[in-house]
Amino acid sequence: MAAKKPKMTSDEDKDDDVATTCSYWVPRKKRRCKMTANKGSPFCGAHAPPSVAPENVDGTGEDSFQERIPCPLDPKHTVFKRKLAKHLTICNARDQESSLPYIVKGINSGEDQLEAVEKYDQIKLHELSDDEFYGLIDKVKQLYDKHINSSIQELQLSHESLKAELSRSDYGQETLRQLTQASSLLGILQKDDQLVDSTSYVEFGAGKGQLAFFLATVLEDQKLTRSQVILIDRLSLRHKKDNKLTNKEQVQRIRADIADLKLCALPELKKTQRTVALSKHLCGAATDLTLRCILGKEGGAATDYVLIALCCHHRCSWSSYVGRSFLQAAGIEAREFTILTKMVSWAVCGTGMSRERRRAMEKAEEQPAEPNTQRLSREEREKIGQQCKRILDYGRLEYLRSQGYQAELKFYVPRDVTLENVVLLARRSTSVPQSKNIS
Repeated sequence: MAAKKPKMTSDEDKDDDVATTCSYWVPRKKRRCKMTANKGSPFCGAHAPPSVAPENVDGTGEDSFQERIPCPLDPKHTVFKRKLAKHLTICNARDQESSLPYIVKGINSGEDQLEAVEKYDQIKLHELSDDEFYGLIDKVKQLYDKHINSSIQELQLSHESLKAELSRSDYGQETLRQLTQASSLLGILQKDDQLVDSTSYVEFGAGKGQLAFFLATVLEDQKLTRSQVILIDRLSLRHKKDNKLTNKEQVQRIRADIADLKLCALPELKKTQRTVALSKHLCGAATDLTLRCILGKEGGAATDYVLIALCCHHRCSWSSYVGRSFLQAAGIEAREFTILTKMVSWAVCGTGMSRERRRAMEKAEEQPAEPNTQRLSREEREKIGQQCKRILDYGRLEYLRSQGYQAELKFYVPRDVTLENVVLLARRSTSVPQSKNIS
């Protein structure tokens, strides 16, 4: 049989072969957008630049029909001007009012003191006077020595269900780091007899649901069929880990901002007798919103046990922070709180140099020189940063204790796994598990 003749291609055919993905560069992800470009444009609908319709010479209105403008709710993307009204009703940046009984706008946001503190956001540590700078550090040291010092003990456990995952050689360091943390948190739940039946495990800030996935797997393996896992997150993410579970009826995902969630009105909680609140790395203010959510004055759910791995204290806010009374008793108000949340970054910032600069110095076989603009050495800053973190956490303990909880802090993984290695544990004084699970 004669070979087929190669197909002749024209210039138009070559144009069709050009990549049809959007040409917009996404700075946050350091890559181009992967969405499909609009016909006749190098950009997708979200990233098409605003266009100014030229004067219409034929009176048909065709040019203005294609005009794009920045979205009034989020100018990072554009929309056809003719479709603006409809777009405003479906845009992800819109203020979503809901008729759902468990969504109450701002129910956990705390006292509205934004107007009083927003003027402090632009404070820079190097511009502070010596009196204010060292005065706050003295308060931090006194509070730390009085309430914390060496009281935080290690509680580094693991759970049998993740043993095989942690032994895989094809996983990278980041994956193993995340698995180690999840294993320790599950180990703590088991040690404290919290893996029991008829329990709702509510994961706040669930993200892609890795912790919930392994927890649900444990519940299924141990035949705790009357227990369930509820994931709370304000975003709808792709590639969710909980989608891979075989028993999807045991897991529920609720899309809600923690600030707006009235937990006691969540109908899923009525299916069980107990509630456990947990999270792995709940950033800054989200931890305080969660504590307000589970202990809210307006009908808070009777949460029996709390397990929250803490992080990102620099993102705490005075308006939502639950330990304000503790700090105010020590003479720390909104301004010094803002300064304190800036100092916490010293605990995890390393040399304070960018990755690029450190790499350049490593190639030159030089040791990073200590910046001479700092009033404290790097070791002193790291120590003060750690103390600031623990003081913010201790204020949370005081809040929980005032609500009838037994609360404590533990180091749940080594520092070489993560520098954010502290977990907050709390148990209601009247909470007794209905039945212990036999491992």
